[in-house]
Amino acid sequence: MKLAIHNRLGSFSDGWIKYCQENKIPFKIVNCYDNDIIDQLEDCDGLMWHWDQNDYRAPLFARQLTIALNKKNIKVFPDINTSWHFDDKLGQKYLMEALGAPYVKSYVFYTKKEALQWIKTTSYPKVFKQRGGASGINVLKVENSFHAKKLISKAFGNGFTHFNRKTRIKDKLWLLKRDKNLKALKGLIKGIIRLFVRSELEKLSSNDKGYIFFQEFIPNNTFDTRYIVVGNRCFGTRRYCRPGDFRASGSGLYDNSPNIFDKRCIQIAFDIAKKIDAQSIAFDFLWKEDMPVICEISYIYCRDIIANCDGYWDEELNWIKTEINAEKFIIQDFINSMK
Repeated sequence: MKLAIHNRLGSFSDGWIKYCQENKIPFKIVNCYDNDIIDQLEDCDGLMWHWDQNDYRAPLFARQLTIALNKKNIKVFPDINTSWHFDDKLGQKYLMEALGAPYVKSYVFYTKKEALQWIKTTSYPKVFKQRGGASGINVLKVENSFHAKKLISKAFGNGFTHFNRKTRIKDKLWLLKRDKNLKALKGLIKGIIRLFVRSELEKLSSNDKGYIFFQEFIPNNTFDTRYIVVGNRCFGTRRYCRPGDFRASGSGLYDNSPNIFDKRCIQIAFDIAKKIDAQSIAFDFLWKEDMPVICEISYIYCRDIIANCDGYWDEELNWIKTEINAEKFIIQDFINSMK
């Protein structure tokens, strides 16, 4: 057995490489962006690639490469069940509805006429989201039909960029006020620079248009809770909203204490992960009155935050106190699946 690992500094690949070195598992470093990636994998049984939306290249072909390698009997992390819905809120809507998951009521329209008709009859507020995006960027609370109409006109006009510079600056400024450290200061400076100098990702990304997506606004949620399932383990973190804001994603306010988690959510997370047949998946839960509902899903998550978890729940909902190392869990399961 031989693994191929795409090395991206600061990603799960750091832990995968370390695990292979410590356990004497044969592996090689490959570059999935190379034209000859199929040839590079000729002597390998599996490929591990922690890709995300922050490199414009990966979403262009990562899923297609995964399907192609499946035809060569090369296993991949993330496989297609795990990754096809990543950073795709439209795909997640259809998937959650098809599985009968408890999911925040969502609405998508592919014509301006249908969208304009709907905003006349729906109640407010609603939440506007783009298909992709992380950390609460371009997530807006829509207070009335006038605001909704402006968003619809833009969605079926010039469209939305994936980068909301003003929101980023506002968030970076808040982090600096909260943390008062050099890291937060550097983040603010970088954000200011991005007001005038576009990144490569921004230059090569096209505007989002031709559809509009809304979700039900659920009041009285001062946090969401992320439950992560990797194999037979479930662990998580609570993410608190920014002051005066309804968004929890990207706030940087966390709590990993095991006593704050609800076993109903843990059971739902295990059940839906099994139906999806996902190698790794995170569910973001909100509360609608006294019922948990899923807001979004993702196959990747911040390693540093979950590293502070004290343990995980198994499928019988027993608490196992142990160090949490997501990338180690993932590679262990991946190797076992190849055996």
